[in-house]
Amino acid sequence: MELVNFNVPPVVGTEEKYISQAIAAHKICGDGQFTKKCNAWLEDNTNTTKALLTTSCTHATEMAAILADINPGDEVIMPSYTFVSTADAFVLRGAKVVFVDIRPDTMNIDEKLIEAAITPKTKAIVPVHYAGVACEMDTIMNIAMRHNLIVIEDAAQGVKSTYKGQTLGTIGDYGCYSFHETKNYSMGEGGALLIKDTANVERAEIVREKGTDRSKFIRGQIDKYTWVDAGSSYLPSELNAAYLWAQLEQADVVFNDRMNTWNIYHEAFEELEQQGKIVRPYIPEDCQHNAHMYYIKLRDITERSAMIAHLKSLMVESVFHYIPLHSAPAGKKFGCFFGEDKYTTKESERLLRLPLYYGMTEIDRQRVIDGVKGFFS
Repeated sequence: MELVNFNVPPVVGTEEKYISQAIAAHKICGDGQFTKKCNAWLEDNTNTTKALLTTSCTHATEMAAILADINPGDEVIMPSYTFVSTADAFVLRGAKVVFVDIRPDTMNIDEKLIEAAITPKTKAIVPVHYAGVACEMDTIMNIAMRHNLIVIEDAAQGVKSTYKGQTLGTIGDYGCYSFHETKNYSMGEGGALLIKDTANVERAEIVREKGTDRSKFIRGQIDKYTWVDAGSSYLPSELNAAYLWAQLEQADVVFNDRMNTWNIYHEAFEELEQQGKIVRPYIPEDCQHNAHMYYIKLRDITERSAMIAHLKSLMVESVFHYIPLHSAPAGKKFGCFFGEDKYTTKESERLLRLPLYYGMTEIDRQRVIDGVKGFFS
């Protein structure tokens, strides 16, 4: 019996052709034809002012922190239930990370707890759209406006998800996408920064190009380029961009395929939820998710561990997600948890992610479903 993998990186079939075209064009460093195609697709499909492909979502978030002028002594509010990159981008700038509790229904930051955590040192709010399900952005943006704070959306999992019709990553001042191999659309390692305000675009290009105005030189706006600001090398290889472009061309096909698997899981596990044995994902009415993941919540960490072992015995790979950052050594060093950890740790210890990827077969889906149901019978 073959293993049902938790994840299989997406392949739509034209990746090799486009990579070959990039090689044949003798242009495999950043900002070639495929990078430009990807940037244009992101701008057209998200209605954002400017999109810039990056080497990772981590680097997109680092760029956002630079553009937001995060400095030593500043404070940044975010959930503890997130990937380490969300915090690292601001820690590298010398900021203190202030963690607040999550909502148990969506696993997103509890918008009702943000305002109490604000101090005169607070510079930004970083909502994380877990599983491609939007945070309560109206409330968050209202808080940010009243306190003159910058909003940087960690939409790593949110490509093609929306909140009240707005694409995730385009609501705050900056949005950060991931195109890691575990994401719906992949370039192996990669990401993108979405920029809302036109006034921030030129500096973003400079920061992304090692602090130079090379982007203006390439466009013929200047006759030479030079070092004008602090920056780094955030341009992905054209080979990676070519791989991603193949999938963006087929974005709706990938979306529909993943959504089909998500919906099959959701229907299959309805009875278990009604029996009180699991909790299924909750999607607020104003949110359109992107089927980035399907998870179930068990009773506690002991039952989750037993489920993982049970599925492993059936050659089905399942995984849990983040260890809350505030409990990690670096989290204690660089941040603090504001208020009560009522749900962050408790809910994180219950959550189990099931296999979901583009092209998943009906047979493998059924093996997952039968495995989960078999655990309880």
